[in-house]
Amino acid sequence: MNVQKVLRSIAIGGFWLALFTMTMEAKTKVTSQPFGKMPDGTAVEIFTLSDGPYEARIATYGGIVVALKAPDRNGKIADVVLGFDDLEGYVANFNGPSNAFFGAIIGRYANRIAHASFTLDGKKYSLPQNNGDHTLHSGPHGFNNVVWKAKPVANGVELTYLSKDGESGFPGNLTAVVRYTLVNGDLHIEYSATTDKDTVINLTNHSYFNLAGKGDVLNYQLTLHASRFTPVDSGLIPTGELKPVESTPFDFRKATAVGARIDADDAQIHLGHGYDHNWVLDSGGAKLAEAAEVYDPSSGRVLTVLTDQPGIQFYTGNFLDGSVKGKGGKPEEQRSALCLETQHFPDSPNHPAFPTTELKPGERYHTVTVYRLSAR
Repeated sequence: MNVQKVLRSIAIGGFWLALFTMTMEAKTKVTSQPFGKMPDGTAVEIFTLSDGPYEARIATYGGIVVALKAPDRNGKIADVVLGFDDLEGYVANFNGPSNAFFGAIIGRYANRIAHASFTLDGKKYSLPQNNGDHTLHSGPHGFNNVVWKAKPVANGVELTYLSKDGESGFPGNLTAVVRYTLVNGDLHIEYSATTDKDTVINLTNHSYFNLAGKGDVLNYQLTLHASRFTPVDSGLIPTGELKPVESTPFDFRKATAVGARIDADDAQIHLGHGYDHNWVLDSGGAKLAEAAEVYDPSSGRVLTVLTDQPGIQFYTGNFLDGSVKGKGGKPEEQRSALCLETQHFPDSPNHPAFPTTELKPGERYHTVTVYRLSAR
């Protein structure tokens, strides 16, 4: 506690300002160091956020969560996210045919947009195709594939990127700010953005979690607070229906093993090669609320996801096939991790009945997601 700061706060603003100052006192150690250079020579930093047994490492390239370390029930520390040991690994993967988007910020529009186009204010916008004739995660040059400006903040790091009008086909000069903070095992991700022209936006983080630090995720117990999901067509584009999960393999309202029904004879399971779908959260996205919990019985680690978004994409690494070599040269196999990407629904710009993703000048996009780590 900085006593002089508190006394100064009392002098200029009274008791409540002093209390606020004490509450906001930083407790997480934030350091930075070089992480290499991009092919064009641009320097990349990596920030380490350390809070007791918990640690997060955030790169300015792609805003990547390079590492997230947490103790198990016996206090043993492990890194619980997939990725690479160095910058070169991320650059090669993000610019290759098997882009897994490990740990990165996804934008301007996370998930899929059908036929790589949408209409806004009567004007059609065309986007790059990188998933059949569709756009996935904004194409090959999305927010995962740029270097963000960074500055340390209390308990974390703040990243800023100016996405210029027309970048990846999207309208408007969009200033995006993403703040990562780590406190008591909670990795807070706060997204905000402004624009000078009507546009669409849907930001998320694409971390792949393996709570044991090894093996597959099939025995993990998953709870999703969602009574409906958005079925997809053969291109994994939402049909527009909000389908009840009851009596389907998509019902995780009670804790259920990830692998219990992942190979069920179900049309949606076949289309996704497992789970690769958006769930409609019961909270509705109106306020920060618990969306999901994952429990690994072997380590005791628990991941709780809180968000103020209306949806969450649950993905079981179905398209990992061992060809990608991750940390330590380990082949990343199918279902070796899972993603819980908080979001608005896929292809929302083409579905007027879905919650809107439009952002207008004078408005501020703002959303918060918390990845909470604990053990039991």
